[in-house]
Amino acid sequence: MAKIFGVIGLLTASLWAVMALAQTPPNSVEAFGVSQQGGKVIVKLTLKEALRTQPGSFTIANPARIAIDLPNTVNGLGRSSQSIGEGQLMSMNMVQAGGRTRMVLNLNQLVGYDTQIDGKNLLVILAGAPVTSGSGGGAVTHFVEAKQNDTHAVRDIDFRRGKSGDGRIVVDLSDNSTGIDIRTQGQNLVVDFFKTSLPDKLRRRLDVTDFGTPVQSINTFTQGDNVRMVISPTGQWENSAYQTDNRFVIDVKKVVPSPNKLTPTGFTGEKLSLNFQNVEVRSVLNVIADFTNLNIITSDSVRGNLTLRLKDVPWDQALHIILDARGLDMRKNGNVIWIAPRDELATKEKLALEAQQQIGELEPVRTESFVLNYEKAKDVQALLTSPNQRVLSKRGSAVVDERTNTLFVQDVPSRLEEVRKLITQVDVPVRQVMIEARIVEANDTWSKNLGARLGYNQAVPGGDYLGGPALRTNIGGTLQNTAANTANATNTQVASTIVGTPALDTSGLLNNNVNLPASGLNGFNAGSIAAVLYNRNFTRFISLELSALEADGKGKIISSPRVLTGDKVEALIEQGTQIPYQMATSSGATAVSFVKANLSLRVKPQITPDGNIIMDLEINNDSVGATTASGIAINTKHVKTSVLVENGGTVVIGGIYIQTLSKTTTKVPLFGDLPVVGNLFKNTADTDNKSELLVFITPRIVDDRLTVR
Repeated sequence: MAKIFGVIGLLTASLWAVMALAQTPPNSVEAFGVSQQGGKVIVKLTLKEALRTQPGSFTIANPARIAIDLPNTVNGLGRSSQSIGEGQLMSMNMVQAGGRTRMVLNLNQLVGYDTQIDGKNLLVILAGAPVTSGSGGGAVTHFVEAKQNDTHAVRDIDFRRGKSGDGRIVVDLSDNSTGIDIRTQGQNLVVDFFKTSLPDKLRRRLDVTDFGTPVQSINTFTQGDNVRMVISPTGQWENSAYQTDNRFVIDVKKVVPSPNKLTPTGFTGEKLSLNFQNVEVRSVLNVIADFTNLNIITSDSVRGNLTLRLKDVPWDQALHIILDARGLDMRKNGNVIWIAPRDELATKEKLALEAQQQIGELEPVRTESFVLNYEKAKDVQALLTSPNQRVLSKRGSAVVDERTNTLFVQDVPSRLEEVRKLITQVDVPVRQVMIEARIVEANDTWSKNLGARLGYNQAVPGGDYLGGPALRTNIGGTLQNTAANTANATNTQVASTIVGTPALDTSGLLNNNVNLPASGLNGFNAGSIAAVLYNRNFTRFISLELSALEADGKGKIISSPRVLTGDKVEALIEQGTQIPYQMATSSGATAVSFVKANLSLRVKPQITPDGNIIMDLEINNDSVGATTASGIAINTKHVKTSVLVENGGTVVIGGIYIQTLSKTTTKVPLFGDLPVVGNLFKNTADTDNKSELLVFITPRIVDDRLTVR
């Protein structure tokens, strides 16, 4: 029973507390003011009752806004918006909903801010100009300026998929004063956290492709004392960022072009909404002037009313629509815009140009001399007086003094200023390029030749048959020498044994039945061995000569022409021989002409802005060939091409590889096919020749202060 009464008492106390809270009168915003102190904008919000705690706040990067929530507070200002135009602060909006009031500060660009409670006043202190940089390829959005001695930390990194398929990166920070910069770098979004540490478990690359958002990966790493996060989206996307207390959120949304979208490419102004019924055009232009802080001057001839309804349209597009609707046009000079009817603007511009032309025709001419350092004065004169596009006026003229390379120009002062700018751009030193070509010819030859000479000779008809009991042989280097030695020995033997018998003539030994000797190669004769077999009575002879030759040769020819030339200037270097030949003239007589057999390099380089070199190349490597009945032949190797090479790099622009394989057999039919013995009745020649030609090109840009080795 006691427990039941205790519970009832607890519920009753809670109910009274809720009723007391419900009966608590809400706070109220009584006044709003803006001032500037020391380059900072201070927003002062006066409330009916002092705030007990700091109000919640967050920022949005695109569009740049700062939102501050006041709980249990109503708007007592009597207005929901106010235009300001102080520093980066454009306007203020006050929205009341759900028992709280949200104050939104609309900024030109996001700046750092701080909130302070001073009695019944809430002070919002906005920093000066935002920090911007173009080093990353886009504007840098600076959220908070980090103090010099502050140290921060990243506690957690999370990725979520939004309801509309957008990618949301949530970063939990140790405090809300961490300095943050956001910029686009190429296709990536780069976020820098200054003076911030990163735990080892968060130093990683997150692959979030499976979430189906524009974000593909998130790479977080340390860079010095800072933490850098690189977000890699794909396709067309846009991003927005905001910070609430210690939580920093980046949303990456996919941009889907709509066919009904009114915003074409090219309008980048801040969006606004306009709804006017039969209002004067001047009044609408004044609204745009107040919204953009531009100075708009309207001509007296701008009249009429306009009915307009635009929602979330860039202000520059809205201005373009208004001007088109009323046949108006504008001219912008700095932050001043002059608006008038098109015909009126065209007439005034035409009158201004005609007046300027009349002044030019009546303006006295002046003469000025230009001493050219690198360009020829005659070439500059042709450029100034070219009939296709004349730089000088009708009254202008240009004279050249070739001895001093001086150009004298006479014209009105405005044209002389243009000539001076033109000569400044043209009269510059030409960068030089050293081009080295290396032509390598490599030859590898191998050949083998085998042959035989076989003969049978009967000196005395009717003598003994070959193969008798006494056979004689004679072996020598060649068949000629061996036959001579055999003749000497035979004559001596015959004279001593057969008295009265004349000496035998063995010259018939050279009349071979098989004559297939090995031929010489490269000017060298084949090696040979010969033998003569004869009977005792010197009446029958068998002669045999075996010849063989094997040649193996390797050679390399390296040609390296070099030439130094200027940018876009063709150069030629050649070395070789001029071969004379006879040719008929028109009169019927003969005359001597010459044809070149040269090693030549013709090149025209062009230096690209990134330091590479484009070359138009033509290389000839000709040599004197064989002598024919019509004259001397010329062996030609020719390469013509255009290549792109990096400075100091080497490229192979051409190559020719030739391999010749041949095997030739000359033999006596039937006898040459016999095993082993058939080698005495045939000649075999094997050839394996290889040749290769390579052309290497190396360009180098010559520094004015250095020399090329």
